[in-house]
Amino acid sequence: MLKNKNIALYVCGGIASYKAVDLVRQFIKQGANVKVAMTASAMEFVTPLTFQIVSKHHIYTDTFDEREEDKVSHIHLADWTDLAVIAPATANVIAKVANGIADDFVTTTLLATTAPIFVVPAMNSHMLENPATVRNFATLRLDKRFVMEPETGFLAEGYEGKGRLPEPLTIVESVKQFMIPRQAELPLKNKRVVITAGGTKERIDPVRYITNDSSGKMGYSLASVARDLGAQVTIISATSQLPEPFGVTVVYVSSALEMLDAVLKEYALVDIVVMAAAVSDYRPKKQASKKIKKSEELLIIELEKTTDILYQLGHTKQQQFLIGFAAETNNLESYAQEKLMRKKANMIVANDVSKPNVGFNQDTNEVIIFTPNSEPVKVSIRSKQKVAEEIFKVAIEQMIK
Repeated sequence: MLKNKNIALYVCGGIASYKAVDLVRQFIKQGANVKVAMTASAMEFVTPLTFQIVSKHHIYTDTFDEREEDKVSHIHLADWTDLAVIAPATANVIAKVANGIADDFVTTTLLATTAPIFVVPAMNSHMLENPATVRNFATLRLDKRFVMEPETGFLAEGYEGKGRLPEPLTIVESVKQFMIPRQAELPLKNKRVVITAGGTKERIDPVRYITNDSSGKMGYSLASVARDLGAQVTIISATSQLPEPFGVTVVYVSSALEMLDAVLKEYALVDIVVMAAAVSDYRPKKQASKKIKKSEELLIIELEKTTDILYQLGHTKQQQFLIGFAAETNNLESYAQEKLMRKKANMIVANDVSKPNVGFNQDTNEVIIFTPNSEPVKVSIRSKQKVAEEIFKVAIEQMIK
């Protein structure tokens, strides 16, 4: 999403300025090119040298520091910019930008910037709520500037209030979400995608259940990749242990039956369904209403099959592109091929969960992708985010065939 984008970061004078150093790093990790401009007040908190070392670029601080004879620095930076980010944005700079005041390098360059401007305020809560600041926010929004909501928490003044700068990763996720509709071509733009994640839980009694080792990490990685490709994404999640991906709708469920109901509720209108969840194959035939007390040496629990969600979806699909997962410990390829045909899926992603660093509760995965009329695609071990990118790459290729 941000790969090869030119991001101009404008750092204003506030105690939160130190977070902007990590923000530069996070943008660079996303593949962006980052140049930094600082106000005089910002330099009282963090030195330009710090940003220069992190960004690998000269830091702009002085309107009259013209280093290249054939370029006017503030116009050159403005024209170079694909996205301008003001973080932290102080009340002073917000007031200047809202009212077109250009009295230093930062405000002069922002006045010349035609690229989108993303404003991340950070200030004392009383300053934030001042009527003048509220009016300035309204003016920025009227001028099509995006203003991110500051966080509530412990302020530098020693009390709780709204006005904290969000963490750098939160800012990056918000920026990515802001940029998605502004991309001319995204392969999943306007597509609706439903992804299941996590291991379902089948109750034995109020305090015990049957489940599996699925963490939901693969499903959540798939969701963030689909979002970045332009899709409207819903996760149907059997886990609440993972942070919700920014800009993604999350529906929480527990059992296989709840997951089935949630998927069917969405199914008619979606374009892609990815069944990445580890859905329980069996559930207790009877669920005790009270905790089962220890009495006999043996406790026999009778199990019954749950509904095979992937099978049901495959045999009722119309426009949907259906992706299933096969977590195996042996005969990986034959089981995956059989599952692809029997369940009428468009793709099966298979992995051998008996291998180290692969599958359940891991941050990495190794998969083979099966489709009906193509050779299997092997994806070597890598982060689940990178595996998710490869899965959607194959899916998009299959969808346009």
